[in-house]
Amino acid sequence: MLRSLVGSEMCIRDSFKNMDLGLKNKVIVVTGGSKGIGGGIVCLLANEGAIPVILGRNKESIFKAIIDYKQNGYEVGYAIAELTNPNQCEAAIDSIIKNYGRIDGLVNNAGVNDGVGLENGSYEEFINSIKRNLAHYYQIAQLVLPQLKKTKGAIVNIGSKTSVTGQGGTSGYAAANGGRNALTREWAVELLPYAIRVNCVVVAECFTPLYEKWINTFDNKDEKLAAITNKIPLEKRMTTTEEIANTVAFLLSERSSHTTGQLIYVDGGYTHLDRALNANN
Repeated sequence: MLRSLVGSEMCIRDSFKNMDLGLKNKVIVVTGGSKGIGGGIVCLLANEGAIPVILGRNKESIFKAIIDYKQNGYEVGYAIAELTNPNQCEAAIDSIIKNYGRIDGLVNNAGVNDGVGLENGSYEEFINSIKRNLAHYYQIAQLVLPQLKKTKGAIVNIGSKTSVTGQGGTSGYAAANGGRNALTREWAVELLPYAIRVNCVVVAECFTPLYEKWINTFDNKDEKLAAITNKIPLEKRMTTTEEIANTVAFLLSERSSHTTGQLIYVDGGYTHLDRALNANN
């Protein structure tokens, strides 16, 4: 199976059967693509022969990822930007266009469940959460749009179950993800004249470095993790970054040429299937 950038585990060439989605040499920008879900997406795209370009602020993790990719024979690019800074975002996208001459796809992925709640949060924290988790989706999409119009490219937004289930104590993140869902539908309509498809992959429980960090805050971390996975209907396990990446790659490719405006849940049935299943299994 494909090994993705989760923790220190790196993407290895030819470790899984290539799907041949027709993405060879496609330049695809992936925000937050150096680790976690974004890392898994970049890894799969690289294996498909695409040229993923990591966009984010964490120089250490980005440079480490780029070195590892190059050592394994991949062509993966990068651009450094604080995604809440419009000027840095514009400069980064300009540099990508200058280096590659085109952009064929965008994966809006970067964000953080920052725990800005209603009772214990503040207006300033809420607005900052929207900036960290939603505003840059709009900013980056607008910056790459002229290129996508030329290439009839695709946009995939990464979302979260919190947009439909709530979570408690995370108003900013939940609102941002509701916005991601809404923007997916809005952009799909607005961009119809250019044949640019826009879809959203909604994630529930996926074991990323950030998720692992959260689990490790509990004294009974093993029991806490088991309590969560036991509530996931399909196979009682977390979704992998590879499974998220598989769907993202499909939506970026021409294999999904008549799919747009969709919110696709890759979550083992966690969000929608009957909770009574958990009592019966």
